[in-house]
Amino acid sequence: MSNPDEGTMTSSAVQHLPRFFVKQHFTVLVNRYTIVEALDDGSEGRLLAFAQQKRLAMREKVTFYEDEARTRPLFGFRARQVIDVAAAYDVTTADGSVIGSFEKDFAASLIRSSFHLRAPGLEAYGQERSLLVAVLRRVAELPLPVHFTFSDASTGAPVLTSERQFSLRDRYTVEVPDTRVDFRLAASVAVGVDALLGR
Repeated sequence: MSNPDEGTMTSSAVQHLPRFFVKQHFTVLVNRYTIVEALDDGSEGRLLAFAQQKRLAMREKVTFYEDEARTRPLFGFRARQVIDVAAAYDVTTADGSVIGSFEKDFAASLIRSSFHLRAPGLEAYGQERSLLVAVLRRVAELPLPVHFTFSDASTGAPVLTSERQFSLRDRYTVEVPDTRVDFRLAASVAVGVDALLGR
């Protein structure tokens, strides 16, 4: 990590969760996200975190709270710079410790949205699975299902997948087969990718 604006990543105990849902709720000025438990039968369980993103913020910063009243912050992600075409974000704990990061691959994303994901002991790369859907999204405003797969840069094994269901209200199923990926990082990536798709 050579970027001087980037914090030092910590290697604290990983809070791994193999599967959860991310739901988006549209409002005039903000996008609201609820992270909920995915039960074995496919239904929704308890609320895990709540966040909202300001649509016109100059410098992206999203904080996840334990409830919709936003009484206690749990974790979040923040942009390293106000204007950054690469769109690099650090994922932090409630006390500000950096536990991972994700960064948009600007050149590749002109055709198909692509991201780097980093955590202690892990380097991964993610892209929209379907080139056709990626192209259609760029020429038509349609609620197309967008699927992302992040794979280990060394082995090619999947570490995180995020699947958007076909609907006017976004809902994602997030699968995290790699135990090195912290739940807080996975939730931040799922929300961050959704927010960045609209830019």
